[in-house]
Amino acid sequence: MTVPGAIPDPVPEPLAGAAADLPAGRAPRAGPGPMPVSRAYGHCERVVRTRARNFAYGIRLLPPPKRRALSAVYALARRIDDLGDEAGPVAGRLERLERERELLRALKTVPGSSGPDSMGPGSSGPGYSGPGPGAVHPVTADPVLVALGDAAARFPLPLEAFEDLIDGCAADVAGARYRCHDDLVGYCRQVAGSIGRLSLGVFGLAGGAYGDDGTGGGPVDGELVLRRAAGRADALGVALQLTNILRDLREDRCAERVYLPADDLRRFGCTLGLDARGDFTDPPERLAGLIRFEAARALGWYAEGMRLIPLLDRRSAACTAAMAGIYRRLLGRIATDPARVLAGRLSLAPWVKAMVAARAVTGAAQAEPEAGSQGESP
Repeated sequence: MTVPGAIPDPVPEPLAGAAADLPAGRAPRAGPGPMPVSRAYGHCERVVRTRARNFAYGIRLLPPPKRRALSAVYALARRIDDLGDEAGPVAGRLERLERERELLRALKTVPGSSGPDSMGPGSSGPGYSGPGPGAVHPVTADPVLVALGDAAARFPLPLEAFEDLIDGCAADVAGARYRCHDDLVGYCRQVAGSIGRLSLGVFGLAGGAYGDDGTGGGPVDGELVLRRAAGRADALGVALQLTNILRDLREDRCAERVYLPADDLRRFGCTLGLDARGDFTDPPERLAGLIRFEAARALGWYAEGMRLIPLLDRRSAACTAAMAGIYRRLLGRIATDPARVLAGRLSLAPWVKAMVAARAVTGAAQAEPEAGSQGESP
């Protein structure tokens, strides 16, 4: 969820101490004191570098303050998503998701989150009973939440959007399935539209976005512009998630997850059944028709979501165009050759992603062709 070309992407200092050896995004146990903000951001940027195959191509084009803030957003989103995907008893996974919700709410009670060196010791608040006298608030020992707290003090982040993400991941853990496209869109808004809205909080709007109503009719209300932008950010998130669902169709089905709506499966006469080897048992031509149908729907969401780009400043617009361009190109590849996605997950070659990002810098991403090209790899 990539900006003008020759912007250096400095490597942050490595995280020292106990947190340095943590798995990406994992929160450490409370240590002897608050986590320095600079180290916290370094941890989050490491998560982006090691875990964000597509997101990183866009985020590196942002100016450093926005890049750090969006890294913090990604790191927490990654951690929540990993909790939804991990193995183990359902009750325990749901409990860990709720713990993230409590920590997120506790984050709002921690003072000093915008300081350059560390977060303060904090206090108790809704959803968290407090660390006890003389103890370090667990939020201040967690690099992801320390960075996020600092980012929220600098940018108008709608932190409640993370609760939508938690709700969506809880639905994954519970094995939710979807009857119709509207039901699936609701889920996509939770797990991806939420990230779009958080990203918009970091991006902000270009000054010219408030100039007129887009029809030459004169000035418009600022709140109306913000709502319009949030709706487009949400739509772009839906488009990206629908692309993910198609890309991961076989992987998810092998994990007993089915996201495609039951109404659409019936329409195309598909069950998404698997044989002993993990191959789909539905006739290939039916599956291909289903995939192309879903891809066409996703393109409609891209059309709405890409209307966000003119409302953003140049670098934020390029970041968004790069990330959306990579996913839209992947969607085109899926629609062109559905058999490839039925055999396993598709991805684009790194040089193809870099090319899309470079074109976004020059404003060419909106003209990116839908179909794939040579050099893209499964």
